[in-house]
This record gives sequence, C-alpha cells and structure tokens, in this order.
Amino acid sequence: MCGRYVMAKTTADLVAEAEAEADANLELRQSWNVAPTSDVPVVLERYIGGPVNRGPVRQVHVAQWGLVPGWAKDASAGARAFNARSETVLEKPTFRDAVVSRRCAVPVQGYYEWKSGPGKTKRPHYVRRADGALTFFAGLYEWWRDPAKAPGEPGSWLLSTSILTTAAPDPEVIRSAGQPEVLAELGELHDRLPMPLSRDTMAAWLDPAAPNAGALVRRVLAEAHGEAARWTLNEVGPAVGSVRNDGPELLAAPTPETGAEPALF
Repeated sequence: MCGRYVMAKTTADLVAEAEAEADANLELRQSWNVAPTSDVPVVLERYIGGPVNRGPVRQVHVAQWGLVPGWAKDASAGARAFNARSETVLEKPTFRDAVVSRRCAVPVQGYYEWKSGPGKTKRPHYVRRADGALTFFAGLYEWWRDPAKAPGEPGSWLLSTSILTTAAPDPEVIRSAGQPEVLAELGELHDRLPMPLSRDTMAAWLDPAAPNAGALVRRVLAEAHGEAARWTLNEVGPAVGSVRNDGPELLAAPTPETGAEPALF
C-alpha cells in the first residue's frame, strides 16, 4: 500500500531526473507528507501535433492523487482510488480504461508505512532508495470533466492519478532464498507494496501506443521486487501520522521527545 509519501524536489530537479519537459503552467509544492487527494506531480507521454509532429513527448503535470474515472458523477470518487491493485487493474471499472492507454509514473523520494506492534500500536517507517534517487511508481491517470462548470472554464477538467500496488515479498521465502534482507523487512512492514519502475520499463509503461496493457502490467510485476531491493527503510517519529505536519523534520529518527514508544495511529 502507499498512503503517504515525500516529494520535495524542485521542479528543475524532477524534470531532469524524469528526462521530461515541464507543463507550461507547472507549479510544484514541496511536501514531506503527501496524502491522498493532494496535488502531486506525474510523468506521462502525450502526442504533440502541429506543423512538426514530435510524436509522444514526455511531460510532467500536476494531478490529484486519487483517480476519478471519466464516468464518475463527482470528483469525490477519487478519495477511494488512490491505489490500484495490480491483480485486478485490468478488470475493475475504475481503472480498466486508464490502464490501456493512460499510464503514468508517480515520482517519489520515499514513502511512509506503519508497522504493527503490540496491541493496536503502529510504528511509522520511511522507505526510500538507498542511493537517494527518485523512485517512479507505476501509475494511471484520467481526465474528468466537471459537469457543474462551463466548457473552457478554469477547473472544468480534473487530471487525477492512482498508484499500482502488488503483494509484498514473503519474509520467510526471501530469507530462505538468501535474497536481500530489505525485501524481508518490506514484507514484515506491510502486505502490499507500491510498484516501482525500472528506467527501461518506465519507457515502455509510459508509451500511450503500447499494444498490450496486460503484458506491461506483468512486466512491472516481474521487476517490482528486484527494484524494491534498492530501497532502505528506517523508523521515523509519530508526527507523520497527522497531515497537519509537513517538513523535513518528519524524516528524523524518533527520540524520547518525539515518541520513541509505539504510537497509536
């Protein structure tokens, strides 16, 4: 699962690392506690027409995190669709059209997950690439037309996105096979895992003309655990549990002052 993450890169850094162009009106807000329904950057490819046919162009746009299908009656549908299960994404009405031709990548510096402790306690952990590079999650996007607004009126179209997830590694299988310990730790952290893209697979995933969405989903699935082996995780303080808290201090390890004891969430 992915329910909170960090994306605090500058626009220039994100565009460079994504090897993309910035949308003309792109405005990114740094956040160390991104929550569903927030505005987030997404990387997608679209065809640019005109006198010179440029073919598919990779761009960075801002989308609402929580996918709103075109047939939804109102935008509140997105609050329930910030993640998409890879096992059912090809069949679920909310996602099945987007996965065919509206695939994107969601860039993150890392994400938060809560590890269950004694009783009902949970300890938040921050998961990120060990080398500090961005992770690009496999995502979907949709355009939704607001029927309450006139065509062409500002805000009449909403761009939204969702992140694909898969089953987390089985810790016992990982350890018995001598695979990287971080995979076992991820399996102990949560039973779901947001699906990271390798650079090669990201290029194929973003291609709007790719002919076989099912094959692409299987390709991302096949690589997900291998890409996740690049991650590292560390415990952080309980302040991340509130969306009112947002700053780089959220990434610090817990202390007796910030909450070394398990925090209720």
